[in-house]
Amino acid sequence: MALASVLLLSACASAPANKPAPAPPTDPVPAYSGVPLPPGATVDKPGVEPESTFQDDAGWEGSLRPDNATPKERVPEVVARGRIVVGVDQSQLLLSYRDVTAGDLRGFEIDLAREISKDIFGDPNRVDFRFVGSQSRTQSLEDGDVDIVIRTMSVTPDRLERVDFSTPYLTSYVRLLAPLDRGISGEDDLPGKTVCVVDGTNLLQMARALAPESPIMRTRTWADCLMATQQFHADAILADDAILAGMSAQDPYAAILPRRYGTQQYAVGIPKGDAGMTTQVNSTLERLRNDGTWNAMYQRWLTGSMTGPSMPEPRYRARTEEEQ
Repeated sequence: MALASVLLLSACASAPANKPAPAPPTDPVPAYSGVPLPPGATVDKPGVEPESTFQDDAGWEGSLRPDNATPKERVPEVVARGRIVVGVDQSQLLLSYRDVTAGDLRGFEIDLAREISKDIFGDPNRVDFRFVGSQSRTQSLEDGDVDIVIRTMSVTPDRLERVDFSTPYLTSYVRLLAPLDRGISGEDDLPGKTVCVVDGTNLLQMARALAPESPIMRTRTWADCLMATQQFHADAILADDAILAGMSAQDPYAAILPRRYGTQQYAVGIPKGDAGMTTQVNSTLERLRNDGTWNAMYQRWLTGSMTGPSMPEPRYRARTEEEQ
């Protein structure tokens, strides 16, 4: 029921506008002791050492440059099937969410999936959307449950061992979001405050390093993190600003703090070794860059957010002998 209420807010919201921050509630509601944590959420005690450092795309050689082949030559199985199966989220406002009024999926990443379908079939609606969690993105590609994943999936060394990526389609920066009544203006205010992240993301280790004196809440979804702050189970959220922008649009009493703690490059996740799908997706990204479609998508969904306002530069590598 709580998730439904968050999604209902999503349906009514649009790209965030530059609006003055409202004053915090005069009488903050105390922690809802009778309200349970979001389903599946756990809280780590302070002092848990990071298992590894925050991973970014440093050292990544890049993706495969588009070729002159046709979609039938690149992705014959997808063309024969007549549909492309895309793993997405359904609760990230502005990026990938279900409009509960219209009943359809909307957002920047949904538009990207439809553009890929358009280039394969000549029809942007030949997409079967499958909902995948943060923890199951990589596994869904390995198991063949989806053809590609477009779900705020950043390029990291660990993921590169298991899947391939397109060239990046969006740059996002890691920041904090905090309700205005929690007295948090930066990481120096975090000791003793609970910080929320989604389990299965590469931000858990950063949260432990950034806030060693804070309990760390791990949830299944970012919508659950937002709910946890609204119910006073958590005091701040550490996430990419592309994600935080959607939360800020839903909650006028929460603010994205200005400091950047890392850079994330979102790319389309692709099964390991699928050179045909990689070049097909990258050909779409090249078109979006050259014909202005990417800019139109950004203006529609992300104007006023704190993400990079221009499409990331393409990153291509040479083909291996097996890929020739």
